[in-house]
Amino acid sequence: MSALQFTPFTSQVSPQLWHQLSKLKIDVLKLSKDSIPLNATYGAGRTVVDRETGKEIGIGCILNASGDGFIQDQFSPAPNVAIASGSVMNFNTIEEFKGADKKSLFAQTADEIWASFDTDKPEFNRFLLITFAELKKYKFFYWFAFPAFVPADPWSVREGSLASAEQVLGVETLQGIAEAIPAHPTALLVKPKPNGGHEAAQITEYEQFFKDVAEESRIVVFLDPSSDPQSPGWPLLNILAYLFHKHPNTRTHRVLCWRDTVVPGASGQWRSRFGTIVANDKMLAGARPAAVGWERNAQGKLSPRMADLGSSMDPLQLADQALGLNLKLMRWRRLPALNLEKVADTRCLLLGAGTLGCYVARTLLAWGVKKITFVDSARVSFSNPARQPLFEFEDCLNGGRAKAECAAERLKKIYPGVDATGHSMFIPMPGHPIAKELVEQTKKDVEVLEKLFDEHDVVFLLMDSRESRWLPSILGASKKKIVMNAALGFDTFVIMRHGPRNTSYAPSHTGIKLGCYFCSDVIAPKDSLSDQTLDQMCTVTRPGLASIASSSCVELLVSLLQHPDGLHAPAPPPMNSKSGEQAYSGGGETDGTNSILGLVPHQIRGFLAEFKNILVTAQQFERCTGCSEKVIQAYEQDGFEMLLRAFNEDTYLTQLTGLDKLYEESEAAIADVDIGDEDDF
Repeated sequence: MSALQFTPFTSQVSPQLWHQLSKLKIDVLKLSKDSIPLNATYGAGRTVVDRETGKEIGIGCILNASGDGFIQDQFSPAPNVAIASGSVMNFNTIEEFKGADKKSLFAQTADEIWASFDTDKPEFNRFLLITFAELKKYKFFYWFAFPAFVPADPWSVREGSLASAEQVLGVETLQGIAEAIPAHPTALLVKPKPNGGHEAAQITEYEQFFKDVAEESRIVVFLDPSSDPQSPGWPLLNILAYLFHKHPNTRTHRVLCWRDTVVPGASGQWRSRFGTIVANDKMLAGARPAAVGWERNAQGKLSPRMADLGSSMDPLQLADQALGLNLKLMRWRRLPALNLEKVADTRCLLLGAGTLGCYVARTLLAWGVKKITFVDSARVSFSNPARQPLFEFEDCLNGGRAKAECAAERLKKIYPGVDATGHSMFIPMPGHPIAKELVEQTKKDVEVLEKLFDEHDVVFLLMDSRESRWLPSILGASKKKIVMNAALGFDTFVIMRHGPRNTSYAPSHTGIKLGCYFCSDVIAPKDSLSDQTLDQMCTVTRPGLASIASSSCVELLVSLLQHPDGLHAPAPPPMNSKSGEQAYSGGGETDGTNSILGLVPHQIRGFLAEFKNILVTAQQFERCTGCSEKVIQAYEQDGFEMLLRAFNEDTYLTQLTGLDKLYEESEAAIADVDIGDEDDF
């Protein structure tokens, strides 16, 4: 007899496993060091023929691990493979990975295997995988351990080596065994049937199944992942240890190393091996043998391996995962309830692709928004690229490119995963009469704008003039869209969220009904662009103001999206008149007016000269030209005809809303005031 050698496992890891581990790390594990279960598989060892030499080359003892192994209830491997269960322990830093107590971790896994021997489900192939995921570079450091019990005195094989199963057992016996083997074999017992053929049983039924069966008729079968003719695969070590532990008086086992998951044809050759394996006389029962099994790397050293997916991944997928990573990290420590998916799925329409539009788009992109549409009628001029980050010098040449299309194209270059489009069109405005020959084109433009509103969830008003915001304000109120507004002065800005339509509030609502951009005015929108000097035609602001206002506008939107009431989220209580501070506890806590990100104000008015912001809440104005029910109902009833009157007739909106009556009442009230004589003072 000679000592039997065993072929250790070699891991073969699918890139899908690393993608799935990345998702688990970001969304589930975060900073946790808890181990997670993983299923893997191995099949029978096989060989391939070298085309140049004609020799057979062994490909065996491979354990395959893939991402679907993490999904325990959906793990459904192909037939003729054995299932190995293990656990994954992911470390948060490379230092933790290197400094882990690997000896203790290995011993713990070996103890779990040994303890399973005394249950009805022994785990012969349990493994351990320790990892560190460098998610920014998509590098994964890992080390597999396949604990196997090795007695001090090795197992021996009679006749000095394994033999061909076909020669020892015969083709008929092997065919009978093939019919008895289940779809996912690990280890089983086989014996002849009295009337011919063979029957199989679980290895845990050893005593009962082999009762009154002669030793020369007993066969222990295991799916052998080795392709070496004289070295069975790694699983046999634990199978033999189990048999000796449970049946110490049986020191000899006839073992079939099953490698014929595909039964050969009439002229084919059976690849399975057979041997009678004997325990050494000095082998003692009871005590747990020593275990070995850390995997060697490609250089044959006991050291971890590294998978570098960065060089092989699709760059678009890399960009997508990198963007998601930065956002999801916020949920690790600070905001576990942050709903990033809701933000990403929000479809945003940006009316204006100038300074505000460019900065708003970039901030939306940073939040992971995937659908951004620009509307603008202007072209890129030479003054734009320095202030508007989506444009370059070349965009100004030959009369300038259309801003909307150019901004969308540049946004895709920054992040190809965004669905960005641009529409070059003019938004009609009150105080700017529509010539007869342009009425049909204007009607088509309004229809396009209405369709864009229907296709988006949020609309940003980022235009240069007051009157250009009127039509979008009406459409937003009528179509129940979130409308965000941003406007700049020289060193001041205002950003706001329009309140919902008055009729959308619940009858029980008792709080303030938030107004729109026009609710604070008693003057109907009119032409503010004609007869302007050069400094009035250009948006003259401090260069840093637009980025501050734009970012604040997007952050206000995200806070609103995180509020359970969404569009109907109430404004926070008034600011402290003495300290000028708003009451907010922070830490993601909510009190009905806050979202998990903090306050959800109605308006923010910024003063750059003082580096100060003030939160303002403005109530709906029943005679508002932008959101009052009279205006919205007139639009919903008469459509474009109502809009055309508003564009062409200076007094139409004041008469429709009753502002003209308000003017008359105010003048009458002033006339009734008795100033008195100077002597009265």
